[in-house]
Amino acid sequence: MRFLVRDRILGIGDDYWIEDDRGNKVFLVDGKAMRLRDTFELKDAGGRVLIDIRQKMFALRDTMVIERDGEPLATVRRKRLSLLRNHYRVALADGGTELDVSGRILDREFAVEYDGELLAVISRRLLTIRDTYGIDVVRDDADPALLIAVAVCVIHLGEKEREDG
Repeated sequence: MRFLVRDRILGIGDDYWIEDDRGNKVFLVDGKAMRLRDTFELKDAGGRVLIDIRQKMFALRDTMVIERDGEPLATVRRKRLSLLRNHYRVALADGGTELDVSGRILDREFAVEYDGELLAVISRRLLTIRDTYGIDVVRDDADPALLIAVAVCVIHLGEKEREDG
């Protein structure tokens, strides 16, 4: 499954559509302005909230929390003790599953893996549409909404780190 995202710096209050490869609007990323912490909602085309994404308030390093129906689904943070600044860990709420995100986050060239197996590729290389990147969900049994939320989180954290650093 391929999704297309019009690239822009993810600021709070920015809303943007994610389309499928046929140009149909599939997901809306709704940035919530005027909040104490960075907050996004991932909605379906009908406006139903599928996933909430929030910055964790009291964390030693920037952390985003992904929730579904008010229940924690995953936590995203930059990998500890990594020489690469573009390496993130996604701890799923089940306590035992971790996804690995690595690549050139700010260039929109990175991958999401589980235990060495590719789940999704985020890339603008193969697209001819300017200022657009693709999210290719490789596995049929993967949760596209979760993988899109992970991409939103790591891009937001990467942009924030660039601004702060």
